[in-house]
Parts: sequence; C-alpha cells; structure tokens
Amino acid sequence: MQTSIIASILCLLTAPAAAGKFQESFTSDVEDAKKGGVTKVVNLLKEMQAELEKEAEEDETVYEKMQCWCNTNDKEKTKAIKDAEARITDLTTSIEELTGASSRLNTEIANLQKEVLANQQALDKATAMRAKELAEFNAEEKDVLQSIAALKSAIIVLSKHHGGAFLQENSENQISESQIMQVKITLEHELQKHASLLQGVITPRQRKAVAALLNSENNAEVQQHAPASGEIFGIMKGMLESFESNLAKSSKEESDAVKAFQDLKASKEDEIAAGTEQIEKKTQELATTDEKLANDKQDIDDTMGSLSADEKFLMNLKETCSMTDSEYEARTKERAIELEGVSKAIALLTSDEAHDLFTKTFSFMQKVSKTQSERRSAASKLLADVARKTRNPALSTLALSVKLDAFKKVIKAIDDMIAELLKQKKDEIAHRDYCIENLNNNEKETARKDREKADLLSLIEDLTVTIDTLSKAIETLKSEISGMQLQLKHASEDRELENKDFQTTVADQRATQKLLSAALEVLKGVYAKKAALAQEDPPAGFKKMEKNKKGGGVIGMIQSIIDDAKQMEKDAKYAEEKAQVAYEDFVKDSNKSIEEKSREIVQKSDEKAVAEENLTKANADKDNVMLELEQLNNELGDLHTACDFVLKNFEIRQTGRDEEVEALKQAKAILSGAKFIQFLKIESQA
Repeated sequence: MQTSIIASILCLLTAPAAAGKFQESFTSDVEDAKKGGVTKVVNLLKEMQAELEKEAEEDETVYEKMQCWCNTNDKEKTKAIKDAEARITDLTTSIEELTGASSRLNTEIANLQKEVLANQQALDKATAMRAKELAEFNAEEKDVLQSIAALKSAIIVLSKHHGGAFLQENSENQISESQIMQVKITLEHELQKHASLLQGVITPRQRKAVAALLNSENNAEVQQHAPASGEIFGIMKGMLESFESNLAKSSKEESDAVKAFQDLKASKEDEIAAGTEQIEKKTQELATTDEKLANDKQDIDDTMGSLSADEKFLMNLKETCSMTDSEYEARTKERAIELEGVSKAIALLTSDEAHDLFTKTFSFMQKVSKTQSERRSAASKLLADVARKTRNPALSTLALSVKLDAFKKVIKAIDDMIAELLKQKKDEIAHRDYCIENLNNNEKETARKDREKADLLSLIEDLTVTIDTLSKAIETLKSEISGMQLQLKHASEDRELENKDFQTTVADQRATQKLLSAALEVLKGVYAKKAALAQEDPPAGFKKMEKNKKGGGVIGMIQSIIDDAKQMEKDAKYAEEKAQVAYEDFVKDSNKSIEEKSREIVQKSDEKAVAEENLTKANADKDNVMLELEQLNNELGDLHTACDFVLKNFEIRQTGRDEEVEALKQAKAILSGAKFIQFLKIESQA
C-alpha cells in the first residue's frame, strides 16, 4: 500500500503543476539530485516492480497448490463422509439383526440344555426303574419256577397212586408217609405263599378238601381222605397250570417291558444326541454371531470416529480454503494496484516528454526555502533511524519519499502507515489472545483425554481378567458336569450289578432254606417218632432196629445252616436297602448339582457376554481417545507453528510498532512545523 502511495507522490512531483511550489533554487545537494535523483527513483521503482511481479508469481504458485489441495481433499473427504454414513447405516442394521440373533441363540441354547438335562434325568430314572423291575421279575420268576418244580414233584408223587389209596397195605402204588408229608408241606406252602395268585383258581369246596388233608395228623386220618386224592391231584394240577400260565404272562410282560425300555432308551438317547448336536451347532453359531457383532460394533465405532474426524477436517478445510480465496483475491487486487501505479510512474519518469520537462523544471525551479528543506531532512532522518532500528523497509522508502514527494501526499502516506501499523498491532494482539486461549484449551483437553485413556486402559485390563476368569470357571463347571454325568452312569451300572447280586444271593439263600427245611422236616419226621419203624422181634439174621445216633446232630447242623441262611438273607436285604437309598440320594444330589452348575454356566455366560460387550466398547472408546489425542497433538503442532513466533516476539513487535507509530507521528509533526524547533534543539545537543 505504501509503494502505491509513493508512486502517486512521484507522479505528482513530475507534473508541471509541482514546479510552481518551489520558491528557491536547489542547493548543491539538490543539484546532485537533479543529475541522478530521478534515475535512482526510476531504478527503485523498477526493483519494486520486479519484486511485486515475483511476489505475484509466488502467490499464484502457492494459490494453485492450495486450490489443488483444497479440491482433492474436498472430494476425498466428501466421498469418505458419504461412504462412512452408508457404512454406519449398514452396520446399524447388521448390529440390530446380530443382537437379536445372539439373544435368540442364547435362549435356544438354554432351552436345549434344559431339554437334554430333562431327557438325561428321564433316562436315568427309567434305567433305575427298569433295573428294579428286572430284579423283581427275576425274583418272582425264580420263586414261581421253584413252586412249579415243587408242584411237579408232588404231582409225580400223587400220580403213582392216582385212583388208589394213600397207604393201603400190600398196595403196589403205596406212598410212604414221608412222601405224603412232603406233599402236604408243598401244598400248604404254595397255598400260603401264592394265595393272591390262586384266588379264584381253587373253589371253596376244593379248599375244604385241601384243609382236611393238611389237618390230618396220622396215617388213619390220611387213609380216611384217600378217596379225595384224585381231587387233590386235580387241585395241584390246576395250581401248576395257574403258575405256569402266570409265569408265561409275567415273561411276556417282562419281554414287553424290556422292549418298551429299549425303545424309550433309544428314543431318549437319540433326543439327547440330537439336543447335544443342536447345542454344539448353535453354540458355534452363537460364537460366530457374537464375534461378528463385536467386530461390527468395533467397526461402527471406528467409522463414527473417522466420520467425526472427516467432518471436522472438511469443515476446517472449507473455512481455510475460503479464507485462502479471499486472501488471494485481496492480495491480487492490492498488488495489481501497486503494479499499475509503479508501471505508470516508470512510464512517466522515463518518457521523452518527462525528460524534457525535467530539464526545464530543474533549470527554472527556484530554490526551496531552507526551513522547508530542513524539515524534510529532519523528518527523513527520524524515519530512517527508526527504520534501521525496526528493520522496516516501508519506513526506509517513506524516509526517502519525505525528501522528494509533495508535502500533502507525504502527510497522507504517514497517516495511512500509522493506521496500518495500529491495525497490525490490534490484529496481533487478537492473534496472541487466540493463541493463548487455544494453547490453554489444548493443554486442558489433552490432560483430560490422558486421564480418560488411563481409566480406559485400567478398565480394559480389569475386563480382560474378568473374561478370562469367567471362561475358566465355565470350562471348569462344564468339566464337573461331564464328570458327574459319567459318575451317574457308572453308579447306575454298579447299582444294577449290585441288585443282580442281591437278587441272586436272596434267591440262593431262600432256595437253600427251602431245601434244608424240607430235608429237616423229613429228618424230623424220621427221628422225632421213637418207634415208628421199630420191630420187637426182628427176623432171623437182622440186628435190632435202632435210630442212628447221629440223626440229632445232623438236624441241629441243618437248623444252624438254615438260621445262617436266613441271617444272610436278612443282611443282604439290609445292605440292598442301604445301597438303594444311597444310590437314590447320590442320583438326587448329582442331578441337583448338575442343575445348579448348569444355571451357574448360564449366569456366568451372561456375565461374560456383558464383560465382552463392555470390553469391546472400552477398546472402541480407547481408540477414539487415542484418535482425539492424536488430533489434539496435531492441533498443538499447528498452534505452535502459527503462534510460537508471535508469542515469543510479541513484546518486541509491539514495542517496535509503537516506536514506528511514534516516529511517524513525530515525522508528521516535524513536517507540519510543530516540533521542528524542539527537534533541532535535540539534534544540536546530540
């Protein structure tokens, strides 16, 4: 701006009207200026013109680069923002769908686990019931087979005299008293033991006949009931048929029960296998879904962070590019005015007309008064001294112009420069305040983000530990459940084997008791009667008939064995009852523990899912904080670039401008004559 003013002043100085303002001839200094001053001015103007053209070219290069940078980044960031918004829309839809799928899969897995557990419990219960039913059937079958065998033996005995007498003398089919006793024992035992089974099979009349036979105490009474032997024979055959029919029916029912159990077992095992397969499949699907959900959440957080950064960058870009356009337009316009002025001044000063005019002007121009010349020199010296001190080329140029230019134009140039300096001072203060405020805000925001980053890192570490702990706990619980299910299976197998051993033991002891009891009864029947078979006058050649002396000992031994067998049966029953109760308690406790651990797995899985979701969010927040810290750091770098020089040299620059303004004011005063005398005094004292 100052150079354009100088050019205007030079134009005025070269105009013919300026010649009338000189009242005195030039001094020797003016004569020297007459010879070379105009040439120096022209050269200075040409240098200024070259500098202005060079600055214009540099500005154009910078502006073109800036325009290229603005256009490229505007397109890229606009496209990036559009893509990010579309990506966020897609990710939001995907997250909603995946969240719903994850919730659905968790519910389905929990329901499948309950179904598998229920099927396993039902199978275990059915297995235990089947083992119990099998044991009962084996015992019943063994008992019925023993009854059938006893009845068959009795029937064989009765069949020998069927149609004859029981104990008729000289009868070829005579049955011994011991055989009759065995028949009575068998008949009485079976009637008592299988009373419910024989209900409706034996008529009241037949029961009376049987009762009469059973109540007979000697051979005579038995002989009285001989005619009823055929009826007794029929009754026993009916009992045998009933037992055989019942055994066949029980066997059929047992076969049906076995088949039904096998079908149930196969069905439950298929359901358990299908449920387990579905759990594994859905668990894998859930893991894939949760992983994609976490990735999508991380992706949307990253995309939103990137979108925010891009939007902020684009906003700053548009503002910066707009300011650049305005600044370039203003600079171009101002420089064009300067170039136009300089070019016109050069053209005027170098024309033939100007050369002739200068010759005439310098020849006839009167000498300028000493007072006016001294004022110009004093003002020029003052401005030159301040220019050297502040290194301001504009002041140097103005100092030269003071000597040469018209008075009013110089005063206007001084006023314009003072106004410009004051404006620069005001702008620099505003810039300094902007720098201080933004540097302080950047420092505070950086400190806050550093604290937020530390908190997030601590939270991420805690969540990682929590997830690891929950994962290990879940695996431990699953292992414990598998172990308990295996133990239940082994316990069920062991219980079944124990029950079979028990049934065998009881059946063996009962058979032993029955057999020994029959033998005991036979022996008692022989040795209890003192002279049942004794003969006072034995035939020649025979010794006297006597009871074997060892008979009593044998009876005692048999009775002792029977008592031992009964005690063993009793002990076996007690042990079986205790084992069954222990097994049922074990199954109950194990199933309860499995159910509790299954609930705990679901609970810990939910806690783990929440922790994983929080960890994903914390990582996303950490990335955002890191991005914000990076942006703050970049912002700080830009602030330092824009502000460090101003802040460091603020006082010096402000003082320099104050000195320049003061010098300009003094120069104006000197030129106006107000302080010229004081200035001369100062100069003389110096």
